[in-house]
Amino acid sequence: MTEQRSLKKLVRERMQRTGESYTTAHRHVTARREVPIPPGTAPGYPGFGAAAHVPSALTRHLLAQAGLEVSEAVACGLGGGIGFLYAVFEYKQVPHPLLTIVAQHHPEPWLDAVARHTGVELTTATSSSAAAALRKLDAALETGSAAQLTLARGALPWHEPVEQAERADPHRIVVAGRRGGAYLVDDGLGSPHAIGPDALAAAWTAHRKGRFALQTIGAANDVDLPRAMRAAIATTHAHLTGPVLGNYFDVNMGLSGIAKLSADLHDTSTKSGWCRRFGTPEAFQAGMTRLAECLTWAHTAEGGTRPLYAEFLTEAALIAGLDLDAAAAAASASGDGWRSITDLAAQAATTQAPADDLFDELARLVDGCLAHEQRLASALAAALERAR
Repeated sequence: MTEQRSLKKLVRERMQRTGESYTTAHRHVTARREVPIPPGTAPGYPGFGAAAHVPSALTRHLLAQAGLEVSEAVACGLGGGIGFLYAVFEYKQVPHPLLTIVAQHHPEPWLDAVARHTGVELTTATSSSAAAALRKLDAALETGSAAQLTLARGALPWHEPVEQAERADPHRIVVAGRRGGAYLVDDGLGSPHAIGPDALAAAWTAHRKGRFALQTIGAANDVDLPRAMRAAIATTHAHLTGPVLGNYFDVNMGLSGIAKLSADLHDTSTKSGWCRRFGTPEAFQAGMTRLAECLTWAHTAEGGTRPLYAEFLTEAALIAGLDLDAAAAAASASGDGWRSITDLAAQAATTQAPADDLFDELARLVDGCLAHEQRLASALAAALERAR
């Protein structure tokens, strides 16, 4: 079972044992696989297992229970697929800058995006207390519906310890049933987890913005999948080309965000440039480690989700009758570029200081990804236009 608390350790151990790169070792450790469905799982729930992209895997399981069987790649595309957000935050209480890259569709929640594109009914119930929320969860399970919850990541017992500032970060799971006095949790990381009502309530309570939100979906067996794919591709194109939020932060998103990352890597004279911002040993190691994580599993999938999105485009070409060969090739090539960046960052994180040309090489690779994604955006626009 691959859990976040041991994921990095397993990846490092495999790298040392096999000599593989970070991305190759990560791909093997998190290889997609299903595990037996345990007793007590909601009727029709298709299974558990390690996933390439956790939000897509959870959504795929919910859709399957509701009557729509799709691949993980299609669930990824239906959720908006790829996007890009780049930002660096600095806080007085943190001794180094905090790098954030979100390489998937953002900020709309995944299941919400899938429901919007497919037209599936998404029901969200909120509660004023943990006790009331658990009663609503039990009622949903009794009707045979698995439910998605948003909890505080740091409060889940099977997750690795996280920094205090990140303990309340939202983390989505699916409660797929009950066995005895415990809830069966699917988090897309491996075998189901069993968690008692008190522990679940504590993790749910720690996510203060959610108001104990519980989401279930209605019947999905009559979804017009070609139409849903076209709608999802239009969203991906719109979020790559912007604007996304309609405010000043849009400069950090989509193709603009990738260009901003490139500019900061090239910058050798201002405090925003990486050679100064990540110049100390502590900041450098934290930055390189975070860069590798953000392009493999933190708010994304391996290769910045681009390889999985390329799979979606290949399937969408067959199902929706769209001309997406050029777009799939561009997404795949961009994924190769983000993999190279990941491997370079992961290797650099083992050192105390950057090599003389490290930031130049990272900038060159980011520039290559930007060129591929500009071609991707153009190819998506052309495919949608021809489909009209």
